[in-house]
Parts: sequence; C-alpha cells; structure tokens
Amino acid sequence: MNELKHYQDPLTIQRVLHSASTIAVVGLSGNELRASNFVGYYLKRHGYQVYPVNPRETEVLGERSYPSLIDVPERIDIVDVFRRAEDTPGIADEAVTIGAKALWLQTGIVSEDAAARAKAGGLTVVMDKCIGATVSLLRVTPKAKPA
Repeated sequence: MNELKHYQDPLTIQRVLHSASTIAVVGLSGNELRASNFVGYYLKRHGYQVYPVNPRETEVLGERSYPSLIDVPERIDIVDVFRRAEDTPGIADEAVTIGAKALWLQTGIVSEDAAARAKAGGLTVVMDKCIGATVSLLRVTPKAKPA
C-alpha cells in the first residue's frame, strides 16, 4: 500500500486534526455495534462537534442526522466517510461544494477518483486510515470553535 503513503502523511494529518473543530461523519449509524457509531462517539467525546450524515437516521449520538452534506447548516472542517469506495466520488463533490477543508476516508476505503475530485476542489485528502484511532494515537484536541 505504498501508493497510499502520500494520503497518510503524519504532518498533514496532524495539521488537519489540530485545525478542525467540526466533523461530518457520512454513514454514521445509530447502531452502537457499528464502527461508525463508535468513532463518532469517540470524536464527540474528545471535543469535536460531530454532524451525522445518513438519510436513514433522524438522530445519532444525540445529534440531528442530515440526509446529505449539503443539508448540514454549519461549516464543516473534516468530512469523515464510512461508505463504500464507489460511493465516495459523489461525497467528495459534496465536500467541495460545502467548502470542507478535508476529506477523510476510513480504513479500507480507497478511491483515487474521490481523492482527485477533493484535491481539485482544494481539500486535503486522507485515505485508508481510521480518524478515531489517529486522534487517540496523537492525543489531539480540536481547535476551539470561533465564538
């Protein structure tokens, strides 16, 4: 997986995580046994404002769930994706449309098409890496939200 090395640069990842305060989790499930639920809970517990994006849910982790990124009323720093690779190019397009700063594809999710679309829109891209485990490993605290 050396071809993914440039999508997993430690300094880039630290910059993305330290400068963020809001994370939209695409595919966040209300099922507590799903990885997306655990990661969303972990991110929220560690100070990030988490916005669930899942058209099949109305509320997850005590937060309103939105059907798409475009429906989220707040500025999003990181779009964290728990969806199949073939779904990610459209998600990348939405991330560009809303002005997100980064597109983060979870462990096992790789899409050069999504990465190219996000990069062309000015986003930083991280692929095939768990944001929850990375926050834990780096002991990151989110940037304070502007008042």
